[in-house]
Amino acid sequence: MTLRAVALALGALLAIGAAKAPERWWSPGEGRVFPAQLTYPNADGELGLVLTGGAMPTRGHPFFEPLGPDGRACVTCHQPADSMSLSVASVQERWIATKGRDPLFAAYDGSNCPGLPQGERASHSLLLDHGLIRVERAWPVAGTDMSVEVVRDPTRCNSGEYGPEKGKISVYRRPRPVANMKYLLAMGFAYDPKAGMPLPLDPETGQPVSGNLMADGRALTLKIQMEDAAATHLRMVRHLTPQQIAQITDFEMRIYSAQVKGPHGMLNAGGAKGGPQTLADSIPGQLGSISNQPNSVSGPVWSEFAAWEKDDPALPEAERAFRKSVARGARVFREKMFLISDSAGINSPVGFGNPVRNSCVFCHNMTQMGNDVAPGQVDLGTTTLPFADPQPDLPLFRITCRGKPHPHYGRTILTHDPGYALTTGKCADVGKITLQSNRGLAARAPYFSNGMAKDLRGIIDYYDRRYSIGYTEQDKQDLVNLMRAL
Repeated sequence: MTLRAVALALGALLAIGAAKAPERWWSPGEGRVFPAQLTYPNADGELGLVLTGGAMPTRGHPFFEPLGPDGRACVTCHQPADSMSLSVASVQERWIATKGRDPLFAAYDGSNCPGLPQGERASHSLLLDHGLIRVERAWPVAGTDMSVEVVRDPTRCNSGEYGPEKGKISVYRRPRPVANMKYLLAMGFAYDPKAGMPLPLDPETGQPVSGNLMADGRALTLKIQMEDAAATHLRMVRHLTPQQIAQITDFEMRIYSAQVKGPHGMLNAGGAKGGPQTLADSIPGQLGSISNQPNSVSGPVWSEFAAWEKDDPALPEAERAFRKSVARGARVFREKMFLISDSAGINSPVGFGNPVRNSCVFCHNMTQMGNDVAPGQVDLGTTTLPFADPQPDLPLFRITCRGKPHPHYGRTILTHDPGYALTTGKCADVGKITLQSNRGLAARAPYFSNGMAKDLRGIIDYYDRRYSIGYTEQDKQDLVNLMRAL
């Protein structure tokens, strides 16, 4: 064995055992080894990733290799340091480091519109300032009961060759995390209680699926989602092979991500069970306190931090205060009741009443994860007026219902993103968006599908306004600290 071969072998072994990658940004085709455990610092502590089954070489792996003409890979928009999503901080750093030449900024969807001058920052402002990727959908779809009119088109991508008159519509959304996938695929119900309908079925196997993979529910399975992403965001001219699909599926089902360290110490200390290893070891799909299966964290949502309700005088004051705040935040999340009104998917079409009195766990009810065990999409008003915050950089559409009026907005609706309605064609689905998990939040700002909340406090403030919850300042800080620990 030559000295060079020995050096390469030693380097590979060191990489496999390393706790940290040498660089935050993973460029396509680097060929790094993805270690079994990986951590990245962020403003709220440290993100942790666990790859079950051990370290994995990425050389030749289709998640990490550039497969399309723009030099992109899946990892381009699903960065480990950003909890397998993409943060605005990372986008801005990449723009500066590459002078805007990284494949991330490809004209097709990494700019506001392909027809804009690509060398200018303003042409990529939605990605740089809000973390948004352009999503082009075909419109109209068969059987639609609504019409779409473009009221405002600041990106110039909903007119001319890219507009509805050409059978297209562009919306702008945050990349969804591809970690903790077993929780996104889990189902706690045998039907969709939001619509009172059977669950959608995998077109290949005929088995029920959660429908929780994409914001507008257009891809029902991991395979379909991969094929959709390969054809659009990677612009591949060939289909992914069965082997490539199997490799990507294997990786996405093995990777777990959560905050492992907070601003004041580890999140799996003092009896708490934070961090990604808990997610890897636990059973998904459990509702509330129904958690009597082996290897599961018992108790209600965010009971991982219940032990922190007990004070530990031996700790530094700042750490004691943070722990108590996280524990209080978990209780506020579960116990602070408020009236949920005019939200399709909750109050209609079948509905639990309008309004219905409940807490955050009404929708964020899956233990260890905070997504919804009940499949189906919900309209929380984040993309639709009058509830959405002003978004002058985003397109604005006027939806007119041709049949029945929308149950909460009436016959005419103003929205930045029709959401699930772009998939179903139904006016009643305007504004519905698939809920996301709550893990790894500190690593992937901004938040909501359109990046409307710039920070964690923005999430709390939005819900407080939308549903007139009446959080105290202490409640808000405790909830923020809880989310910093997830």
